[in-house]
Amino acid sequence: MSTSAFGETRSERKRKLILTAARAIFTREGFARAGMEQVARDAAVSTATLYAHFPGKAELFRLVVEETISDITARVVQSTEISGDARTRLTAFGAAYADFYCSATARATFRMVIAERRRFPELADHFQMRSRLELGGTLLALLRALEANREIVVERPSWAAGQFQGMIEHSTLILGLVGGDDVMPVRPLETIVAEAVETFLARYGVRERAA
Repeated sequence: MSTSAFGETRSERKRKLILTAARAIFTREGFARAGMEQVARDAAVSTATLYAHFPGKAELFRLVVEETISDITARVVQSTEISGDARTRLTAFGAAYADFYCSATARATFRMVIAERRRFPELADHFQMRSRLELGGTLLALLRALEANREIVVERPSWAAGQFQGMIEHSTLILGLVGGDDVMPVRPLETIVAEAVETFLARYGVRERAA
């Protein structure tokens, strides 16, 4: 069995090509209009190879959504590993979160899941739950760590997390869903994040309260 320089087998490489092609087609055409033959053609594999990896379009769609979630949330999760004070750590999370919602892939995935909710209600619920756990859950863990260090005081961490996320989502995700996947905010992302952090710390930061 041949392997690439990255240790991938030929089968694994083909699987990645199929998923990449399928993601582009599903987000562009929607589930109903996307064809398996088109996926095979864009991935440069035979239809027999495609069906050997993925027995049906529904299974392929579900896996595309699942792997897209993992890909686009990874940086947000990793952002909390940075060390520093509350402002530094919240800024790192906010920057990754803003980038996430300005990603054309993330916006297209949100649109795709929303559009196909009737056809795939369980998948839409799963997408919502994973997003909540991997994005909101990551921020909640960060807020609890900052509170344990006595850098912030939050009586309801889930509310505080939602407020912080909402300040960023309004200028990034909502803009993209309305204006288009490639539309960027007028204000720089650094400014959006900095203002969200300042507003959050003015409400919950220990030092700001004592000043």
